[in-house]
Amino acid sequence: MAAKVETFSEIEGEFFDYVRDIVYCTMITVDRKNRPRARVLLPVWEVVEGRPVGWLAVHRTPVKTAHLANNPHTTYSYWNPRQNAVFVDSVTTWAPEPEIRQYAWELYRRGSPPGVGYDPRNFWNGGPTDPEYHLLRIDPWRIQVLRGTDLSSRMWTDESER
Repeated sequence: MAAKVETFSEIEGEFFDYVRDIVYCTMITVDRKNRPRARVLLPVWEVVEGRPVGWLAVHRTPVKTAHLANNPHTTYSYWNPRQNAVFVDSVTTWAPEPEIRQYAWELYRRGSPPGVGYDPRNFWNGGPTDPEYHLLRIDPWRIQVLRGTDLSSRMWTDESER
């Protein structure tokens, strides 16, 4: 059973350590028939007013678009062979605003957390205004970190969701 923590700051260090170590995660959405679909992606993360916020640069595929339109609840799962894991249950929404797209573009370029990210121009030559560059905002409502050495687990849940 996961030990509950009151604030994200109590697991923030472990969260960022694991994300930095693992880098890629599996994003899970569900279709209109409640069937899951997984894909491997690379979000970047930051903390805003004590809460984790993720950004995901993507191509806007018909499947992803339909799934999120039907149900914005998503799970992101990180895992490594040492059995360290992070599970992020969230609401994911499109972020079309030009200033937010530019902001996330820079987070990717800088690496957020440090060590996680890439140059988005490798995928979108036109920069943050490239019509093929789309952005998703990830707002977690529950995050669980699991340490593989002893299988200890700690979980943060958004206060408004408790």
